[in-house]
Amino acid sequence: MNRRRERIVIAGAGLAGLRTAERLRELGFSGELVIAGAELHQPYHRPALSKQFLAGQLGRRELTLHSHVDLDADWRLGRSVRRLDAQRRLVQIGRAKPIRYDGLVIATGVRARTPHGVPRHPRVRVLRTIDDAEAMQRLLLADDLPCVVIGGGFTATELASTLAEQRRDVVLVSRSGALLGGLGPEIGDGVTELHRRHGVDVQLDTQVKHWVPGEHGVGLYLTGGRFLFAGLVVLAVGGEPETDWLAGSGADIEDGVLCGPTCHVAGLPDVVAAGDAARWPVRRGQSPRRIEHWLNAVEMGRAAAGNLLSGRSAATPFEPLPRFWSEQYGQRFQAAGDVGPGYRRTSLEGDPARGPGVLGYLERGELVGVVSRERPRAMVRWTAELSDRATGSRHRLREPLTA
Repeated sequence: MNRRRERIVIAGAGLAGLRTAERLRELGFSGELVIAGAELHQPYHRPALSKQFLAGQLGRRELTLHSHVDLDADWRLGRSVRRLDAQRRLVQIGRAKPIRYDGLVIATGVRARTPHGVPRHPRVRVLRTIDDAEAMQRLLLADDLPCVVIGGGFTATELASTLAEQRRDVVLVSRSGALLGGLGPEIGDGVTELHRRHGVDVQLDTQVKHWVPGEHGVGLYLTGGRFLFAGLVVLAVGGEPETDWLAGSGADIEDGVLCGPTCHVAGLPDVVAAGDAARWPVRRGQSPRRIEHWLNAVEMGRAAAGNLLSGRSAATPFEPLPRFWSEQYGQRFQAAGDVGPGYRRTSLEGDPARGPGVLGYLERGELVGVVSRERPRAMVRWTAELSDRATGSRHRLREPLTA
């Protein structure tokens, strides 16, 4: 009997794809492993692009991620996954003939969002890839014109921090009324004050009304009438899932690819998803959502690998405790759990709007998330508290809540 070798294809050569591949080998998968990615580079540390890499503290080699096991993989870099025929179990990579798979991992991540009306201009950039970061470095060396960062989230504020620490004139333009607005004013007001104290011109409730592309820079008319002329404009307004290639496959790709609790893609056999492009019910009873954080890409990749090998019927739900962090001007902000705008907030320790402190997020009186500013030891304790609660260990808070 001629038994062919099994093949698993991983669509996406970033962090989630790499950690999925590692876990497959750890669990004993000995078949063919194909890893396809749109970039020409091996997986690398993407969060460092807006910080150490842009500042020149780290180079390409230092950012490269390595596997601790022998992957024995067929790397197909510089070739996007173009089409999925789930019924016939075929996937097309680049312009090559579609290949068969026995299992498929969707880990294609997100692309940077470009708002409507933004001109195509060499000095208007996004920051998603290492090539984007190197293009920005070249522009920064070309002149000392002001830099404009558009956005109010973590990428935008980290970029502004890095540029300001390089003694660049920085204008941070956000259509929101506060930086990091989803975390509440206790955090947002503190971050805004932190940036202004370091010389960043923070413009809130503001948008670009009109663009004036020039030969040596870009002009921007802001709502309110102000005019800026910048040598570099960075769009940091979020990402869009890279799921267009799944159109017509039977997958639900509204804001990412829809998965069940075990990372299996809804409606597709032997297909799982991991990382920024995956949308799934993070907790039992919750609506499916995406989580664009480094640790989630690692943990979901490993969970997806195990569940793909075990099969849908024997798979276990992936119910992580979301965690992420950001460093700006040497201050570390850490978050764990659910910290969105729909929760009541209360101070657990200190005052994060003015300095070190911990902010709690409550749902029906229960602590569901925490954000800390320069309180790493306290964060360990509160994260453990959240983890106990998430796994069903209900006991009294170790610190009193204040209204």
